Amino acid sequence: MSSLGSRLAICFVLLALAGTPSRAQNTETPKSTEGPLPSAPAHPKTLTNGSIIRMVSAGLSDDLILQAIAAQPGQYTTDADSLVDLKDSNVSERVITAMLNKGRKRLTPETATASEDPPPPQVSEVSEIGAFYKDRNGSWQPLQTEVVHIKSGGWLKSTATHGIIKQDRNGHLNGRESKLPLQAPIEILVYAPTGVDIAEYNFLRFRIHSDNREFRSVTGGVFHSSSGAERDEVPFHPVQAGARTWRFTVGRSVGGGEYGILPPGTGNITNGGKIYTFAITE
Repeated sequence: MSSLGSRLAICFVLLALAGTPSRAQNTETPKSTEGPLPSAPAHPKTLTNGSIIRMVSAGLSDDLILQAIAAQPGQYTTDADSLVDLKDSNVSERVITAMLNKGRKRLTPETATASEDPPPPQVSEVSEIGAFYKDRNGSWQPLQTEVVHIKSGGWLKSTATHGIIKQDRNGHLNGRESKLPLQAPIEILVYAPTGVDIAEYNFLRFRIHSDNREFRSVTGGVFHSSSGAERDEVPFHPVQAGARTWRFTVGRSVGGGEYGILPPGTGNITNGGKIYTFAITE
């Protein structure tokens, strides 16, 4: 073979090698696209009034419904007509209260100062008469004061026993919720006027209606403690922390709802008195 032919043969061999894929390339296994694709995490369903009514109709207990309300997002309608519809559908007041609380801004002693609203002025040293709660900084903040109208009842009973059995008191507050929602446990301090004992105060759970809150309690004396379904007093256990000063803790066992601390001598139905109010969100 001539020299020119040899050089041409070598060039053809090199070109053939350059166009041939390597063994590693030939043996590479293509990635399979078969099989199920990973699914996106499911978002929890948003509960509505209809969801709650369906759970009640299915016979679920209040405890299970309350767990669902606490665990899942909710968008509830709670105007007057909707509350009536819920009541007509046999939804309990306990569940309705949880629905109302779900949409409210939650404040805890740790998050109270992070509210969008400006924080209340700090009370570094309690030296004025009133009721207070402790914030995350350990400072006592005044509880909200609202006007309450009181009507005394049981006058004949009290007169017949020469005042040993005290008269009932029926209270009414405008609006169905307090402007101060808190989350238990809550530390409460009461600084009483001279000559007033903590036993003369009432810790009350309000009954919520479409546009107001109300309660019924007794004034004190030997029958001071709550008795019967008509009473709305909540037991509490104050400990004296100083002159005219008592402290107690509202625990989680009390449950969510609207509450108030009623001082003695509040007044009657025509002369508005005051009550310290707050809400507990579960």
